[in-house]
Amino acid sequence: MKLRSIGSAVVCLALSMLVPTLAWAANRPNVLFILCDDIRFDANGLGGSKHLKTPHIDRLGHEGVYFKNTFCTTSLCSPSRASILSGLYAHTHGVTNNFTEYPANFKSFPMILQSAGYDTAYIGKWHMGEENDNPRPGFNWFVTHKGQGKYFDTEFNLNGTKREVVKGYYTHAVTDMAEEWIKRPHDGKPWMMMLGHKAPHSFYFPEPKYEHAFDNVQVLYPETAFMLEDKPQWIKDRLPTWHGIHGPLFDWRKKFPDPSPAAVKDFEAMTRAYWGTILSVDDSVGRLYELLKQRGELDNTIIVFMGDNGLLSGEHGMVDKRTMHEASIRIPLVVRFPQLVSPSKPKYVEQQVLTADMAPSLLELCDAPPLDGIHGKSWVKLAREGDPAWRSSWFYHYNYEKQFPYTPNVRGVRTESWKFIHYPHGDGKADRHKAELYNVEFDPEERHNLIDNPKYATVVKDLQAELSRLMQQTGLTPESDKMPLDEGIKSQLPDQKIR
Repeated sequence: MKLRSIGSAVVCLALSMLVPTLAWAANRPNVLFILCDDIRFDANGLGGSKHLKTPHIDRLGHEGVYFKNTFCTTSLCSPSRASILSGLYAHTHGVTNNFTEYPANFKSFPMILQSAGYDTAYIGKWHMGEENDNPRPGFNWFVTHKGQGKYFDTEFNLNGTKREVVKGYYTHAVTDMAEEWIKRPHDGKPWMMMLGHKAPHSFYFPEPKYEHAFDNVQVLYPETAFMLEDKPQWIKDRLPTWHGIHGPLFDWRKKFPDPSPAAVKDFEAMTRAYWGTILSVDDSVGRLYELLKQRGELDNTIIVFMGDNGLLSGEHGMVDKRTMHEASIRIPLVVRFPQLVSPSKPKYVEQQVLTADMAPSLLELCDAPPLDGIHGKSWVKLAREGDPAWRSSWFYHYNYEKQFPYTPNVRGVRTESWKFIHYPHGDGKADRHKAELYNVEFDPEERHNLIDNPKYATVVKDLQAELSRLMQQTGLTPESDKMPLDEGIKSQLPDQKIR
């Protein structure tokens, strides 16, 4: 009898400890994080596109928060994704290129949510570790593929159980899998789903119904494509390469380099296809919105839509990303969550928000433990009521890649009015490329490089000091800031397997 009483007491104690945990879990919001690959800040209606209509993405902003000035701290897929997960700059988490795994010794916001009782899942393009499609820490359910995946008929690793070619268009395939997972029983737990789209990453292939969606839209090179007189020489050298507008344009131009005016037709075809892939993403957002609405979970779900990095589309004669120019670093970010901002009173946030801010923000909204020692900052207060202490400057860095030798080492600082960019050679000696200075407040398209104008010598000196200060805050000093040697702009095409 005594043993039975002790056993009953233990059971009662366990239940009493479990009930508060279940009650806590029941009151936590779900998280649906939709991540696009290489989507420009203006490749949606909210961002000001004249031709690309994205009503479902726009609705999230019209019912939530549109962070108008959101930036990546390294404009490259894997480093940026690791910063989103960790709240850290690339030099700290160590994913400084597209071939490095997210380090096992670094926590992520999905790991924290999983430990806090969330049912967690990742479906779609992971893109940290080119040849690894196995499940990663922090997720109870994990579906991805090796490398870039394909727009049609991608082979997925289904949670480590089997590899299977999922027929059909990538965007709809991952959306189907996401819907299936959301509908599963989650045992009373809140859930967190990250959905990684391939779109609109190159090579651009719209689904059949959108192949001709923009046939009647004339697309010209942007005016800044040929305003290169005051730009560094490396930008001009990039024109005929894999990342220049006279180059192959991700196979949309078969004979290259082609500097002729008539070659704009290839640029036009590429841009139309890029837009077409985003129409399918918008359809996906609409499907998931309706599913949450039908399930009664819409207003208890934090819906995030964002990109990992921006994309140059002819600006300064360039395509792709990596550089610190606006189209390369600026990304869309919209968040719908009534407990953050009422759908009847949506907000536009003008302040500069970074990829590294996502992890602390989502953890705060989920009332979960914070990540320690990170570089990002939660934007929850900023969105709800404004934050006078919010950042007014931040720094950017990128390291030269031998596999893609079309962009130098980049170090720069952006304030609300100014941008200073310089290109260290990597040997500790003086820079060999001309620096760039833009007044982004009055010259958002970066038409006029003011670096050679003595009138702005004091501005340059102040920005150099601010860049040094910001880098030191994250542990980067002239001694610790290791980077590869800049071997110059080269003309060879990248290996077929890593395009």
